[in-house]
Amino acid sequence: MGFLSKLFGSAPKADFKELIKRGAVIVDVRTPGEFAGGHIRNSVNIPLQLLQNSLSKLKKDKPVITCCASGMRSASAKSILKAKGYDAHNGGGWISLQSRIR
Repeated sequence: MGFLSKLFGSAPKADFKELIKRGAVIVDVRTPGEFAGGHIRNSVNIPLQLLQNSLSKLKKDKPVITCCASGMRSASAKSILKAKGYDAHNGGGWISLQSRIR
C-alpha cells in the first residue's frame, strides 16, 4: 500500500462505464490547446482555472467525471465540484480514462 493510500485511505474505484450509462458528463480541465491536441469524444472542456465560474454549464442531477493530463488538475476539479454539491469523480488522465470507458 502506497503512502498516499495509507494517508487518505483507499476509496473504492468508481465504475466509470456505469457512471456514463447514468448520463455522466466528462469534464476535461486541461487548457483549450491541450484539449485540441486530443480528448475523449463528447467530453466538455472547462479549464480548471475557469471551473468555479462555469458551474452553470453542469447539471447537479448527473454525475461528473473530471480528467486532465495526469490526474492532478482533475483531482482539484473533483474537490471543487464535490464542495459545490456535485456527484464528482476523478477520472485521472484522459488517455487512461478513455481506455477504461471503451
